[in-house]
Amino acid sequence: MAGKVVKSMAKAVGGYQYLWRDKLAKYKDELSKGVWGYWELGAWKPLGISARHRARLRKEVLLAGEDWPYDPARREMRTKRKGHKCDRMAAEKRAHTAELMQKMPQMLADYRKRRWQKKMNDEDAKAKAED
Repeated sequence: MAGKVVKSMAKAVGGYQYLWRDKLAKYKDELSKGVWGYWELGAWKPLGISARHRARLRKEVLLAGEDWPYDPARREMRTKRKGHKCDRMAAEKRAHTAELMQKMPQMLADYRKRRWQKKMNDEDAKAKAED
């Protein structure tokens, strides 16, 4: 009885083993055609291997430490921001306002100086006109 259990376990494990080198050799041409499928004579042809089996084969190969050259080239990351523009603009305006508030004492001093200069020039011009 115990011998039958061991045999059935060995058979189950042996039957379930996934020999990725054999599968990779078998589907090498199919995998090189693309990830999802390919165009042939104006018609779309799906791959001869399902996505589930392709993923399993890829996982086995990578776990074994081998290279998987059949993945498509990665595209650039999206640079367009998500969210509402008004929220971003409001934050930029608040930052700009904070910078201007840091400069405010100097701006006020310059304004007062200009006004004072203008007042002095007007008084000088008025005094010259009276003379």
